[in-house]
Amino acid sequence: MDEIELVVAHSERATLRVGDIFLKVDADQTRIDTEVEAMALAPVPTPEVLWRKPHVLALAALPGTTLGRLGGPPTGSPAAWRAAGAVIRRLHEAPLPPRQGRAGRSIATLAAELDAECESLVTDGVLPADLVIRNRQVAEAALRPWTPAFTHGDLQIAHVFLDDDEVTGVIDWSEAGQGDPLYDLATFTLGHEEHLDDVIAGYGAGIDLGVIHAWWSLRSLLAVRWLVEHGFDAFAPGCEVDVLRSLV
Repeated sequence: MDEIELVVAHSERATLRVGDIFLKVDADQTRIDTEVEAMALAPVPTPEVLWRKPHVLALAALPGTTLGRLGGPPTGSPAAWRAAGAVIRRLHEAPLPPRQGRAGRSIATLAAELDAECESLVTDGVLPADLVIRNRQVAEAALRPWTPAFTHGDLQIAHVFLDDDEVTGVIDWSEAGQGDPLYDLATFTLGHEEHLDDVIAGYGAGIDLGVIHAWWSLRSLLAVRWLVEHGFDAFAPGCEVDVLRSLV
């Protein structure tokens, strides 16, 4: 009999693996609906949807492996990172989906979220004030006008599978929709700056590195407290707090 593997779990959602099937349980049905719709529209490989019921989505496992995870050693050849960059570009050039995604929040909304989070990080003693202030300054460059693209919205390296330097699929589309394409690129390379050149080589020229760095700061500042409160270690080597330290 296949064993049940708990892939990830917190108060909002959980993912289980049973053999070659992944079961995603989400308290917010909208996220499941968004995921299914986005995978149907995305011009990149995605998992097969086996069935969907209220609050549960069953997906077939993808062949291959990921390029690693935040805080862990990266894997894969430069060619694999370039292949991932090319697939991200293909997604960003696709027709826009109907929904606004996580990467599509307005400048005003992001600025308000960021300022409130920075204040909480300092007031609650989660991070030193100077580290927060300096990264808030770096993050400012992300708060600028951008042209909407079809974005994944949570494009961590753990969400992209490759086999023999070819992308076999991209998972976890619940935050997908119209958004800033540089948000995806920054999320994908967060904590793995050494592979940024390879990703850009596959993606194409014209990337503003200052904005990529800004999104690294902004995403990390917004994530630290949530991660701590949900049982994740943002202070582990190579994770969000180390990213913030590296940017100042």
